Amino acid sequence: MHIEEGVVTGAKILLSYGTAAAAGGYALKLAWEAAREKGLASLAARSVLATGLVFSFFEILPHYPVGVSEVHLILGSTLFLILGAAPAAIGLALGLLVQGLFFAPFDLPQYGMNVTTLLVPLFGLTALAHKVIPRETAYVDLGYLQVLSLSVAYQGGVVAWVGFWALYGHGFEAGNLAAIGSFGAAYMLVVLIEPLVDLAVLGAAKGARGLAKSGLFTHRLHHAA
Repeated sequence: MHIEEGVVTGAKILLSYGTAAAAGGYALKLAWEAAREKGLASLAARSVLATGLVFSFFEILPHYPVGVSEVHLILGSTLFLILGAAPAAIGLALGLLVQGLFFAPFDLPQYGMNVTTLLVPLFGLTALAHKVIPRETAYVDLGYLQVLSLSVAYQGGVVAWVGFWALYGHGFEAGNLAAIGSFGAAYMLVVLIEPLVDLAVLGAAKGARGLAKSGLFTHRLHHAA
């Protein structure tokens, strides 16, 4: 997912610096909590893994420009379920930055908007997970409807933020609304794929419980809260 060049320009882009700073600050809070829970080495390892995966998602998996942005298979809920909220947030931010620095420098001015659009829905997904997943349930034991709700929350949040930036930049003119609508419709198709990916990954993790103590996965993957 990338906000296209020219969607938000001039002084308006300053808002994205503020939202990105707020999202980054909350990500650091989550990182501090994760380091206290499983140690700094585990956090670092999971964050490096998440960064590599996110970069691969952006560069290797199919992605298409639609309307005001691009449709990517980001797999935010998958990253959350396997690695935890903090490593997922760090991976999304750093993976996006690495791609911008080395492969898409034209995206760097939009980095604040893009990182906000990726991270804030992740934080919403994290809050939802606390409500829809019972404390006695490990993530490997989740059902389809539970992972679907997480995927809808994340992808819906991404679409909402893209729509916000587009409206903020160009207002409610008919062409802009049509571009937002076409992006939203195309992007929500990801919801048809992501829950199936989540279940497949969780199924593989369930068969690899011996790795639970490796520090490469979130504690909740194999254990109750």
